[in-house]
Amino acid sequence: MSFTSLGLVPELLRAIEERGYTEPTPVQQQAVPVVLEGRDLVGSAQTGTGKTAAFLLPILQRLKDRRRGVLRALVLVPTRELAEQVLRSAQAYGRYCGLRAAAVYGGVGMEPQTTPGRLLDHMGRGHVDSSNLEVLVLDEADRMLDMGFAPDVRRILATLPTERQTLFFSATISGDVDRLARRALKEHAAVEIGRRAEAAHGVEHILVAVDKAEKRGLLARMLEKVPQGRTLVFTRTKFTADKLARHLRREGKEVAALHGGKTQSFRTATLERFKNGRTRVLVATDVAARGIDVENIVMVVNYDVPRDPEVYVHRVGRTARAGAQGVALTLMSPDEWLMMRDVEKLMGRSFPREIVPGFEPSVAPLQPEQRAKPPQRRGPSVRARRGGARVR
Repeated sequence: MSFTSLGLVPELLRAIEERGYTEPTPVQQQAVPVVLEGRDLVGSAQTGTGKTAAFLLPILQRLKDRRRGVLRALVLVPTRELAEQVLRSAQAYGRYCGLRAAAVYGGVGMEPQTTPGRLLDHMGRGHVDSSNLEVLVLDEADRMLDMGFAPDVRRILATLPTERQTLFFSATISGDVDRLARRALKEHAAVEIGRRAEAAHGVEHILVAVDKAEKRGLLARMLEKVPQGRTLVFTRTKFTADKLARHLRREGKEVAALHGGKTQSFRTATLERFKNGRTRVLVATDVAARGIDVENIVMVVNYDVPRDPEVYVHRVGRTARAGAQGVALTLMSPDEWLMMRDVEKLMGRSFPREIVPGFEPSVAPLQPEQRAKPPQRRGPSVRARRGGARVR
């Protein structure tokens, strides 16, 4: 299937060709015709499968010949970085449509930059006239609600015209997202690419059992074997991100830390260095990394196993984007084994536990088929096995 077969106008086809795209992704194939018809939609697909273009392209087409100079389409996203990403895409795809786009977010510090709250601030000051709004998009709806924006989203919805087209796009459809969609959408269509809570097919999942104190040394060792490209490392806390980045720099790695404790100017400069390859390893917290759209991330590292299983899907979605191949490496200490079991339960699949010689854990790893029970102490005669099955 080509973009022409989706019914897109020449102005959009020209912009798509200039960006180097030749065939629509599955989510674009299914979503674009529905949005062009003016129907409400809930779209679910893994991160990196083209969800942004799936709603931007038909919106730009529907609005390009209508009244200008008023707010007609609103895209809500959870973070400044994602807002900037969507803005860049809108400007690139809409360059021949004669439409203007702008991003609204806060100033300094991660929390003030979250966009629903800043939009409400502008609405309260009378800076936003939404009476002519035709299309509302909630992008990354699941993360927006996870980050505590449900009250803000409901307040925004209450101020918008009831006669509008509403689109929800999300990597996963949680119960909260489903309930909000039922309230905000009318006789909506649904597009679901792949199973919910499933990572992209090009991701190879590698789980390595290791004691917590040995994670830094093991990661430094494994980074030496990563092919050319970028590595994104996730930690739970800002403190761990800074500490790990300092350790890796002492090991000679080109690494930087990204989290909400950094200034916006620092975060912008850090992301730019990561994008252009001057920094090959980026250590980030989940909130800071939300909305990162960087090509050629060859490996995502779960330095800490996420407590929320769905976060695992979002993390590993940073690699193997647009049909590429990538590795999801998880360093799993004994206190995290049951959390990893929760991830596997959500994804409906299991991964073998590996052990790296020289970094054997103090207790034998709990294998997927074993029942949850306190792990047994390893005896001195047990030898670490090498490698493991490759999961694709």
